Amino acid sequence: MGTKTAASEAVINGGFSKFALSGELLSALEKAGYAEPTPVQAGVIPRALESVDVVGQARTGTGKTAAFAIPILEKLEVKRGKRPPRALVLVPTRELAVQVRDEFAKLSIDSKHKSVAIYGGKPIRGQVESLRDGVDVVVGTPGRVIDHIRRRTMQTESMEVVVLDEADRMLDIGFRPDIERILRVCPTERQTLLLSATLAPPIRRLAERYMKNPEVLDFSTNSLDHDTIDQYYFTVDETKKFPLLLRLLAREKPAQAIVFCRTKRRVDKVTKRLQKKTRFAGCLHGDMEQRARDRMMARFRSGELRFLIATDIVGRGIDVTNISHIVNYDIPEFCDDYVHRVGRTGRMGREGIAFSFVNPEQGHELTRIEQRINRLLKRDSIPGFYLTHDEERAGRGGEGEGDIEEKPAPPEPPNSRRKRYRRAL
Repeated sequence: MGTKTAASEAVINGGFSKFALSGELLSALEKAGYAEPTPVQAGVIPRALESVDVVGQARTGTGKTAAFAIPILEKLEVKRGKRPPRALVLVPTRELAVQVRDEFAKLSIDSKHKSVAIYGGKPIRGQVESLRDGVDVVVGTPGRVIDHIRRRTMQTESMEVVVLDEADRMLDIGFRPDIERILRVCPTERQTLLLSATLAPPIRRLAERYMKNPEVLDFSTNSLDHDTIDQYYFTVDETKKFPLLLRLLAREKPAQAIVFCRTKRRVDKVTKRLQKKTRFAGCLHGDMEQRARDRMMARFRSGELRFLIATDIVGRGIDVTNISHIVNYDIPEFCDDYVHRVGRTGRMGREGIAFSFVNPEQGHELTRIEQRINRLLKRDSIPGFYLTHDEERAGRGGEGEGDIEEKPAPPEPPNSRRKRYRRAL
C-alpha cells in the first residue's frame, strides 16, 4: 500500500459542486451548512466516487463521516419499498453508531435514502422491523451486526460499500474476529473504505487482506499536536484533584467541558461530588443502560448539561460543537487515548483548551504523552491554591474552592475564550 499525503494536495476551493454531485445532495449539504469540504473530504470523496478502495488516516473532528457518507449517498440508486441494505458502516461504539446514522439522515433529507443504526443495549425487535421494512444504509457495531447476520434478519448479499470507521479503535477493543467474519459474508465485488486515526500493522494487514489495491490517503500531518488546542498540565496530589477541578471550572467558565476519568467507579464518585456544586453535571460510562446513555448524550448535545464526566467511551467519535474544554482528571493509560480525548475540543479547526491532572509520581507518563504528540505541555497553576502537600507545608498558595455558575454559560467565540484564559494566567 503506497501512501499519499493528501492533506497538502487537497484543493478545497470551489465548494462541493466540483464533485458533480446530484442536486438533492447539494441541497442537503447547503441545508446542513456545509460550504467548503475539509481536506479529508476533498481527498476521499472523489476517489470514493470512482469506486476506489480507500484507506484514510485521519483523526476525529476532521469531517471524515461526511467524507464517506457523501459518496455512498451519491452512488446508491434511490429505491422504495422492501429492499436489502446496500451499504454497511461498522463503528466501535453505540454512540458513534447513532451519530453516523444521524449524519446520513441529514444528508439524505432530499434524496430520501433510508438509514438505520443497529447496536447492543436496545431491544433487537425494533431493529429487525426496520431492516424488514427496507433500508439503504446500515450503521452498526460489529457485535450486533453479527447477531443480525446469524438471525438472518439482515442480508449482506447486496452490499455495494462497506466502511470501517475508527478501525483502530475497533481492533483495540477486540472486534477483529467479528469484522473479518462480516467482511467474508459480504460480496467480494464491493467497495471498502477504511478510516483510522493510526495505521498500525494490524490495520495494514486487515486492509491488505480484505481490500482491493487500496489507495492510502494520509491526512494525519500535524494532526497529533492539535494546533488549535492549548494544552496544559497541573502537578497535583491525588487528594487535591477534586478541589482543583472546582477551582479550574470556576476560573475557566467553560461553555461545555468533558472531564475524563480512567474508571467507571471514579466517574460516579466525581459526578456525585460535582452535582453537589452544580445541577449541570452528568456522567457517561459503559455500565449505564443504553437508554440512560442516550438521554445523557441528548442533554449534553442540547446544552442542558455543561459538564460531562466520562470514561474513554466518549474519547472517540463524539462530536459536540460547544465543547471548549477537556479535563483529564486522570491521565489515560495509553498515549493514543490522550490524543482522542483532547480531540473532543478543537473540532473542525476551532480552538479549545485541555488540562491534565498529573500526580507527582506520574512524570514519566506525562513524558510519554509529550513524546507521542511531539509537543511539551505547559505547566499551569492557580494562585492561592495548594496543588501538593509539599506546597502546603512550605506555605505557598492557599486553599479554597471556586464557585461554579448555576446557569448554563452561553457559547463564547473561541478567540474570546483563549484571550480570557491568557488574562487569567
